[in-house]
Amino acid sequence: MNKKISTIILTVISFFCFMSSTEMSSAQGKVINITGTVQFNEPLFKMSIFRQEGNERVTVAEFDIDKDNKFQYKLNVEKPGIYILDCKKWEMIQFWAEDEDINVDFRGKDTARIRIKNPPFHLIKSGPKNEVINHLNFINFRNYQGMIALSKIGYATKYINDSVKNEAIKGLYDYLNIERKSQIRYIASLYSDRTSIVAALKLLDKKEDKELIDNICKSLLMKYPGYQPVLNYIKESEEEALNAAKMMVGSKAPIFECPDVNGKMYGPESFKGKVLLIDFWASWCGPCRAEIPHLKKVYEKYSRNDVEFLSVSIDKGESEWKKALSQENMPWTQVLAPKSGSEVSRLYQFSGIPFLVIIDKEGKISSKFIRGEEAITKAIDKALGR
Repeated sequence: MNKKISTIILTVISFFCFMSSTEMSSAQGKVINITGTVQFNEPLFKMSIFRQEGNERVTVAEFDIDKDNKFQYKLNVEKPGIYILDCKKWEMIQFWAEDEDINVDFRGKDTARIRIKNPPFHLIKSGPKNEVINHLNFINFRNYQGMIALSKIGYATKYINDSVKNEAIKGLYDYLNIERKSQIRYIASLYSDRTSIVAALKLLDKKEDKELIDNICKSLLMKYPGYQPVLNYIKESEEEALNAAKMMVGSKAPIFECPDVNGKMYGPESFKGKVLLIDFWASWCGPCRAEIPHLKKVYEKYSRNDVEFLSVSIDKGESEWKKALSQENMPWTQVLAPKSGSEVSRLYQFSGIPFLVIIDKEGKISSKFIRGEEAITKAIDKALGR
């Protein structure tokens, strides 16, 4: 973590002293009402509320709707911050849990003949803190819709030269991401005095937006001494910076082991002296499955050289993983990461898949964030010293 945020920590080192019992009780331990409706019920599943703690998803509540398709739950907020309200496995929305009641109306189960997981935007009826979250949710929703539109364009232009098309599509994706970042930056500046803006800090770039992040952290801690969500954000950012340094090209690849279908353990250490491609993927990930044909071609090309492949699934269930293996028929080592890959994603610092890493013969990271047959081939050649 940078020195400036470390300085912030020192300047507020007395936060525990400042935080009286009255202030603590007003900041946490509040009971808030979670209410709303579900237009189309899915009786197989319940409503649930969870929060993210690092890479772990912690369920804090489960409840169901009544005969009128309404739901109501009193949530005791022990830890203020971002929570997720999951509507029966069909839709979910993030909200800020602290001292504001929440009301959300969901559509619920998809009743279309062809079901596509593309849930609509839902407005949270609440207070000023969740006004911030509404903005962030809408920005993320529109960004996702833009990516879907670009994917459709990419499919419609499948007969155009691949390199030309891919470059054009990449440029448009880059634009969408730049636009999303600028919108989040604006929201962070506009609502910098609201505690829920911590949710926006997590979406900002820690290098590009360093000054803005530092100023917001300092301002919030001066206004709310000892405010735990800010302190947690600073601590997590420091840990991320340390882990990111370990994933720099040229660094020793982090060690892990996961079981294959027979329970035998494999990890980077299992392929010492070889160039290793690690593919982090999941059965439910469309882009991951689309990348597999490219991997097969590259694998065939290098299968008689000092190159090995290792696919690491972050599937939640073993049955889904095994079904995908039988469908894809990948001829290299396949393992399943425990806890939906929470530990390996922390070690290898990725939040999206597919995530491909090339490790050289010395066990050091040679390339990462690579996609496509041409890019993978070049990355392997680089690791081989060609």
